Amino acid sequence: MNFLPAELIKKKRNGGTHTPEEIRFLIESFVSGELPEYQMSAWLMSVYFKGMTGPETATLTETMLHSGRTLDFKHLGIAVDKHSTGGVGDKTSMILAPIAAACGVRVPMIAGRGLGHTGGTLDKLEAIPGFRIGLSLDEFARQVETLGYAIIGQTKEICPADKKIYALRDVTATVESLPLICASIMSKKLAEGIGALVLDVKFGSGAFMKTLEAAETLANKLMEIGTAHGKRVAALLTNMEQPLGRFIGNALEMGECFAILKGEDYLGRSDFSDTKELSLELAGTMVWLGGKANDAEEGLKLAEEALRSGRAWEMFSKLCKAQGGDLEKLPSPKTRVDVLSEKEGFVGALETEKIGLAALALGAGRLKTNDAVDFTAGIEVHRKLGDEVRKGEKLYTLYAEKPATDALFAQAKNTLLSATTISLQKPNVNALIAKRKVN
Repeated sequence: MNFLPAELIKKKRNGGTHTPEEIRFLIESFVSGELPEYQMSAWLMSVYFKGMTGPETATLTETMLHSGRTLDFKHLGIAVDKHSTGGVGDKTSMILAPIAAACGVRVPMIAGRGLGHTGGTLDKLEAIPGFRIGLSLDEFARQVETLGYAIIGQTKEICPADKKIYALRDVTATVESLPLICASIMSKKLAEGIGALVLDVKFGSGAFMKTLEAAETLANKLMEIGTAHGKRVAALLTNMEQPLGRFIGNALEMGECFAILKGEDYLGRSDFSDTKELSLELAGTMVWLGGKANDAEEGLKLAEEALRSGRAWEMFSKLCKAQGGDLEKLPSPKTRVDVLSEKEGFVGALETEKIGLAALALGAGRLKTNDAVDFTAGIEVHRKLGDEVRKGEKLYTLYAEKPATDALFAQAKNTLLSATTISLQKPNVNALIAKRKVN
């Protein structure tokens, strides 16, 4: 059945409810190339403002899920994946996937690129020279069977609708739409052939969900979709009032991951406790849902042992070898510029989204879909919430390929200073993990 796209855009703009046939028409026409990007962008913006009903979101998820092939790993046991709703410095996938795989869990991970001010798993992995994220679906399935896990991007074979819409949302300011988030996440994850899913739903100034209540609403909706498809789903609601870890930016974050997996320093730093804590908690939950532990507590202990013993680093090395990555050639930034504190006191508050945008401006992400990424660009965070700082001490270090005279360094510096509140009183710092949920 054919529809007039402009009429469907108008219908949603005016708050109307689409029929399943209308949603399927819009998505299938966009995937085939018949519906142009400007009309899909207008429809996405209409959804952003007017929302979608539960049945509409379910139809959108199903349509995106079945826009390509789907996988099935039941013959290997309970395959488990993890999804994060995105945050500044969020790099846990590269740590938890090899940990879970080292514990015997099959992990088929189809990851995404950066959205808005948050970084993407694929961009981080591509900072490793030669790393192939574009495996065919058959290669992907074979590697999950033989190695135990694989990490790739959306392909033409699996959820092509999500791949196209995901890139468009990033540059049309429609990232935060709840139904679009749910459909994107769950269509991709259900197509992977998983039996269970662990969600890291973030809230705070650096997350798309700004409050714990909003994050819990999203977690509940995602869990409902998973349950309706017969999947076990657990969710951790995690604090994004400050960047996760010490580094923001693709190669920099990979360096932090290497340090945690190997138990070493990176650029003279070894204090990555929050990144390590969250990665282990998520991995432990994956181990539990994957049937390798009796509960989450035992799963955490198994995850800690896999990291401590070096088995997780060995698994990550095997992943890189299988997907063509050269671990010895992680690029290093040419330019470093320190940002010094103009006041004395304690770091009282951080506008974490602004910090992510500063990294984006330096070249760590994309302002347009076809922008090139500077894999070396990013930010080192020297002081976090509650830390004491004296006037003239380093708050941040900026990294990039471009020379220090580039105006973007001054722009990023000003953004970071405006994002950082120095208080006379030491603030209370909230726990990293605020709540746990399981269906």
